[in-house]
Amino acid sequence: MKVFGSSGVRGVVGEAITPEFVGRVARAAGSTLNADTVAVARDTRQTGEMLADAVAAGLAVTGSDVRRLGVVPTPGAQAYAERAGVPGVVVTASHNPPQYNGVKLVGADGVELSRDTLERVEDRLLAERFDTADWDATGEQRQVESARREYVTELLAAVDRDAIAAADLTVALDPGHGAGALTSPEFFRKLGCRVVTVNAQPDGHFPGRDPEPVPPNLIDLGELVRAADADIGIAHDGDADRAIFYDENGNYVEGDASLAALAADALSEGDTTVSAVNVSQRLVDVAEATGATLELTPIGSTEIITRIRELTAEGERVPVAGEGNGGLLFPDYRLARDGAYTAARFLELLTDRPASAVVADYDGYANVRENVGYESDAEREAILAAAEKHAESADTTPTTIDGYRLDYGDAWVLARPSGTEPVVRVYAEARARDRAESLATDLRDILVDARADA
Repeated sequence: MKVFGSSGVRGVVGEAITPEFVGRVARAAGSTLNADTVAVARDTRQTGEMLADAVAAGLAVTGSDVRRLGVVPTPGAQAYAERAGVPGVVVTASHNPPQYNGVKLVGADGVELSRDTLERVEDRLLAERFDTADWDATGEQRQVESARREYVTELLAAVDRDAIAAADLTVALDPGHGAGALTSPEFFRKLGCRVVTVNAQPDGHFPGRDPEPVPPNLIDLGELVRAADADIGIAHDGDADRAIFYDENGNYVEGDASLAALAADALSEGDTTVSAVNVSQRLVDVAEATGATLELTPIGSTEIITRIRELTAEGERVPVAGEGNGGLLFPDYRLARDGAYTAARFLELLTDRPASAVVADYDGYANVRENVGYESDAEREAILAAAEKHAESADTTPTTIDGYRLDYGDAWVLARPSGTEPVVRVYAEARARDRAESLATDLRDILVDARADA
């Protein structure tokens, strides 16, 4: 797909993302889905309301009525879509920096549109082949005030509320000024937790930290855990479909470790789990230990969800899936990434042991990530050609599902282009940090040299 990346379409507002462009995306979606009614939601970004207005206008001109949900976490918008039986458009750039925004498309089942449907939307968009309703058949707009409240109610019904309350947990929460600031504090309090917060005011400028929940952005959360003597720290991204954790000592928990712990709790022999090509050895080990099968896909929630749908149609049971960035799916609950639900499932693991003990079995690996930016198609192609050449000359067989992954037994390294930003990402993992850093740095240097020669 040329327009829709690994999880919707995103870019810098005023450059790749404009009201005109977003309106055309909405017209293409409305023309393809041909729905009487479409829900429109957004995260807290400064440009969100402006772009949501453009989406609503684009949908209305195709004849679809529009239900305006306001600021709602992406999983909350998906819950509304499923509950109301209407497709949805979410204006969000998820974890990207404040100047970014984008569009995610959701079906009437509350699930991101499949790759095939997205391709049909994209074909209409690129050909500018839009439906246009007569003047007296254009869509009407209506505000919906209940979406956040109903989302929290559904979350409470989906987890072991009594067990969590009995554990008498203190939760330190950092929703990062995003949409989760309007739902997660209430949710965890209603679970019976004592909740202390940082960056919990909705603010599209993200003054306290950037939206991506990575360690350099979460220093305040670690300090809050220690200051409040909290049992767990929880951080969301901008649209709250991800959850990252800090243990009771204020130490960052690798997303791959929390994924492995949650997978070990959910998987049984004969089950299948799905992750992306940058999967950690931790999940590989859990799948082997539980007798489950691990399926790999290209990176991105769209790819993982598409594969889960295929496996489910084939009769496979997929109780948990996701990536080590905190974006997990529990398909028995909903085929959607949901940071609040993921965090509650992690709280269920704390009813008899501390967070550090929950993830202790999945320590021992170091992860490194580097980004190599590019400014032109020529630079991008030169970088990828260098990655391919390096992979072909390596003394191990590369995996080319998405980019180029090299597995060495004790470590692995991967280079692949981002689906949302003009960068090629380099990932590495090893038991020894210097080994991971060496693999990542060596490959990054090769890619940087190729960019310079482009």
